[in-house]
Amino acid sequence: MSTSPSSSAQAARQALAERLVEIRKDAGITGQELSRRCGWHAAKTSRIQSGKAAPTDADIRAWCAACGVADQAADLVATARAADSMYVEWRRRHRTGLRQAQERLIGGYEKTSLFRIYVSNVIPGFFQTPEYATALMRSMTDFHETPDDVAEAVPARLARSRLLYEGGHRFAVLIEEWVLRSRIGDAGTMAGQLRHLLSLMPLASVSLGVIPFARQRKVWPLEAFYLFDDRRVAVENLTAKVNVVQPREIAEYAKAFRQLSAMAVYGPRARALITAALEALG
Repeated sequence: MSTSPSSSAQAARQALAERLVEIRKDAGITGQELSRRCGWHAAKTSRIQSGKAAPTDADIRAWCAACGVADQAADLVATARAADSMYVEWRRRHRTGLRQAQERLIGGYEKTSLFRIYVSNVIPGFFQTPEYATALMRSMTDFHETPDDVAEAVPARLARSRLLYEGGHRFAVLIEEWVLRSRIGDAGTMAGQLRHLLSLMPLASVSLGVIPFARQRKVWPLEAFYLFDDRRVAVENLTAKVNVVQPREIAEYAKAFRQLSAMAVYGPRARALITAALEALG
C-alpha cells in the first residue's frame, strides 16, 4: 500500500482500517478469533488493522461476515476501491499537459446516461466554446505550471460536447448566477460563451437552471461537482479532483443537487439572467 502523508487517499485508507477495528470490537471478538473465523493468519489481521496492508474486496466481505455485519460490506468495499483514485492532484494529472487528461475522460462520459452538474466557478466543459475553453485552460496551465499543450487540449475537451446531441444522454446543469458574470477571457469571449448557453437551452437533452444572486440559500455555495448517474461524483477544487464512489456520500451529493435545483430558475427566467449578463458586457 502506498503511503503519502499529504494525500487524502492515505487518510481514507487509515479511516477504513479504523472502521474495520471498530466493527471487530463491536462484534465483541478478538483479532485472534476474527482471524480464525476468516481462515487466515493473525498477522494478516494485525497488518489490516494497523493500515499497513490494504484489504482486498474478499477480505472486507469475510471480515464483515465474521463480525455479523455483512450488510456493511458494500460500502466498505466501495471505500477501499476509491482510496487510490479518490484524490488526484491536478499537477500530477496534468504533468504531461492537458490533452491526454481530456482524452481519458470521454470513455466514462459515454457510459453515463444522466449527468447532474453543479458549477459555482466556471461554465461546465460540455457547454464551453473554443474561445472560453482556451482562456480557461491557458489560466490553468499558467497557474499549475504544467506543459503548455492548450492548442491540442481544447479540441479534446470540446469533443465531449457531441454527447449533447447523441446517445440519449441527459444533462441537468445548475449554474450560480455569478458564473455568468465572471469574465473568463475578454468581453468578446464571454459574450460568445453566453450566446452559446442560450443556444443550448432548447435542446431536449439539456435542463439548465441558474441560481440567482438574491435567492435565499438553503444550501451554501459548494465547489463544483459532477454526478455520473449514481455511480460516482467528481468534486473539483483548486489543487485536485476528488472522486467519490461510496454510496452513502453519493446520496449526500444527490440530496444537495435536489436542494440546489429547488433554488434555481429555469426557462424564460434563466434566459433573462443570461441575457442580462450578456448585456452587461456592453
